[in-house]
Amino acid sequence: MKRYPGVLFTIILLLVANHALLAGKKTEKNEIRKTLRFTGSGPKEVVVDNVNGSIEVVGYNGKNVELVAMHKISARNEGKLQRAKEEVQLDIDEDGNSITLYVDGPFRKQDGSINHRGWRHYGYEVIYDIELKVPYETDFYLKTVNEGEIRIEDVTGAYEVENINGGIQMENVGGSGRVYALNGEVEITFSKNPEDSSYFGSLNGDINVSFQSGFTADVQIKTFNGEAYSDFPFTYLPTPVETGKRKRGKYVYKSNKGAMVRVGKGGPYVKFDAFNGDIYIREI
Repeated sequence: MKRYPGVLFTIILLLVANHALLAGKKTEKNEIRKTLRFTGSGPKEVVVDNVNGSIEVVGYNGKNVELVAMHKISARNEGKLQRAKEEVQLDIDEDGNSITLYVDGPFRKQDGSINHRGWRHYGYEVIYDIELKVPYETDFYLKTVNEGEIRIEDVTGAYEVENINGGIQMENVGGSGRVYALNGEVEITFSKNPEDSSYFGSLNGDINVSFQSGFTADVQIKTFNGEAYSDFPFTYLPTPVETGKRKRGKYVYKSNKGAMVRVGKGGPYVKFDAFNGDIYIREI
C-alpha cells in the first residue's frame, strides 16, 4: 500500500488548526421575549427579515403577537463578541396593524440586501431563531438566508416566504401568495385552497403541495431536471408540451418549457417551478 506522509501531515495540521479555531471561539446566548400589539384596524401583517436563523410562525386565538427569539453569538475572541453585540440588532417596529422584525448589521447593503462575506470577514456570526404566535388571520412576509428552516402553521392570509439555504414547511394554511426555497424543499398543506394567484418554487428541492378536494385553478408547471405528479386530473391548455401519461397511479409529464393545464373548471393562476426537483400536487 502506498503511503503519503506529506498529505497525511497536511491533513493533521488542518484538523489541529480547525480544532484550535473552534476551541478559541467565544459564544453567548440569550432569550428575547416580548408581547407585540396591533393598534390599527383592518388586515394584520407580520414581516420578518432575518439573516441567520430559523423562523416559526403559529396561529392562535389571540389578538397580540407573542415573540420568543433565541439569540446566539459566536465570535473569534472577546473583542469580536462585544463588537457583534454593538453592530447586530433585532429591530422591532410596531406600526398600527403592521409588525416588523428586521435583523440589521454591517452585512446589510443600503437597499437592505445582504453582503455575503461570511463570518470570517467580520470575526463573528449572529443567529436569531425567531418564534411567533400570531392571530389566525394574519398576512405574513418571511425571509431568512442561512442556518435555519421556515415553518408556518394554522395561519390564513396573504404570504410571501423565502428561504435561501433551507426548506419551507407550511401546514394547515389558507390564503394565496409566493413561496420560494433556493436550496431546500417546499412542503405545504392547505386548509383552504388559494383563491388568488400563487407561486411555489425551488431551485434545488422538491415541491410538495396538498390541496383540499375541489381544487380548481389554471396551473403552470415547470421543471427542468424532474417530473411533476398530480392527484387531480387536468386538461392541457394551448402550450406545446409532451404528451401526458400515467405512472404509479398518477398523472405525470415532463416539460422543460412549462405546461399550462386546467384543474377542474379553472380559476386563479397557480405556478409550480422546480429546476432540480420533482413537483407533487396532492389531494387531501
